[in-house]
Amino acid sequence: MTADLIAGFLSGAILIFAIGAQNSFVLRQGIRREHVLPIVLVCSSVDAFLIAAGIAGLGALIESVPVVVDIARYGGAAFLFAYGIVAARRAWQPHQLKVDPGIGSSLGTAVATCLAFTLLNPLVYLDTVILLGSLANQRAGSGRWVFWGGSATASFAWFFALGYGARVFGPLFSKPIAWRVLDSLTSTIMAGLGLTLLAAR
Repeated sequence: MTADLIAGFLSGAILIFAIGAQNSFVLRQGIRREHVLPIVLVCSSVDAFLIAAGIAGLGALIESVPVVVDIARYGGAAFLFAYGIVAARRAWQPHQLKVDPGIGSSLGTAVATCLAFTLLNPLVYLDTVILLGSLANQRAGSGRWVFWGGSATASFAWFFALGYGARVFGPLFSKPIAWRVLDSLTSTIMAGLGLTLLAAR
């Protein structure tokens, strides 16, 4: 049981602990201290649900229809390249963090944006439903759900750390160069992930 839990946590961590559109959004919300709790709960809860769906058999169903995997692969690559371009454009336009309690998005808008970053990225389904679901189903009996518990815990731990730990970086991101570095890094990683996805067979 313990081995399944640890394996689930490490597997989830490897796939979830990466800078992407969703993580960048959580980081920005954390730095702004805006709707942090709902945002991190949405991100981690969706991950937990999708991993459970994969364990329940959705991942196997998707893999049995090759065209669905191809659509997810090419669609995911397009999404990553598009966001990479947006991040690259931001990197060329200096900006800085300005925390103003009177200015910000509503809770509904923030949650909707978070869900879009989460659910419109096909990679989330490849990582959670197919990959983690497949890894979990290699466990016997209840071990697959212990694995799920480890993976879900990794997601909750990561998003809470990212959302609330971002406050520490508030002073740093008051400087335009910090945003340029973050956006440049995000753009590079998105492009790399997109190429990796296209090269996948």
